[in-house]
Formats: sequence, structure tokens, C-alpha cells
Amino acid sequence: QRAPGDQEELMLTFNHFNFNVADLDKSLAFYKEALGLEPVGERKAAADGSFIIVYLGDGKTDFRLELTWLRDPPQKYDLGDRTEPYNLGECEFHLAFHVDDYEAVHSHHEAMGCICFENPAMGIYFVTDPDGYWIEIIPTR
Repeated sequence: QRAPGDQEELMLTFNHFNFNVADLDKSLAFYKEALGLEPVGERKAAADGSFIIVYLGDGKTDFRLELTWLRDPPQKYDLGDRTEPYNLGECEFHLAFHVDDYEAVHSHHEAMGCICFENPAMGIYFVTDPDGYWIEIIPTR
């Protein structure tokens, strides 16, 4: 029997990460064009229309990005309506992707106009999605 807190016996693997989105179709189009992510599995929708969930995958790993559209997002009560983007705070969280052809992907993102921050000294940059989430692009070394 495992002792409480015995991390050696726990086998955890990443499954998915969630982003709440204001416009699901716009987000799906962005993630396909910018990162090559495609829907994986079935779209899940509440019978009452309160949410829609779509999982995206890269076709190479099992990791999934969950996009969730909420009819009544928590911020609706703060904003009075859904015309403002999600409040992401200081955007200190982000996803990161490795890319084999860094220059080609960088040029593609430059043409899309979605690069929001570059750090040439570290050899990385970030793109932002339609809801303001940051995604780090890292060259495969």
C-alpha cells in the first residue's frame, strides 16, 4: 500500500489544458491556421445550450487543448454583457509549442499579425489567440 504523499508510485500524465473562448468558430480557425491544430473526438454541447467544448490535437501527441465556449461566462456578471474579452490578468500562463522550422513558422505568424512578443536573445517568441491567450513558440534544438 502506498503511503500518503508517496510520489514515486503516482503515474500522472498530461491530458489537456483549457482555454475559455468568446467566439468558438474564430478560435477554431485561428488554431488551425496558426498552429495546425484540428478537432479531435466529438464536440460536446450541453442540451440547454450553456456550453460547447471542442478538443484540439496536433496529430502527433496525445495532449489536447480544450476550447470551451460558455453562453454565460463568469465575467458576464462583471461586464454586463459579453462584448469585452476574457480578463486574463497578467497573462503569466501560456502554452508552448516546439517547431522544427522556426523561421518558416515565424514568417507565417508574422504574416498573420499574431506575434505579440519576441525575445531574440532566448530564441523564442509568443503569438496571441483571438481571446488574448499567449502561446510560446520554441525552436526544436
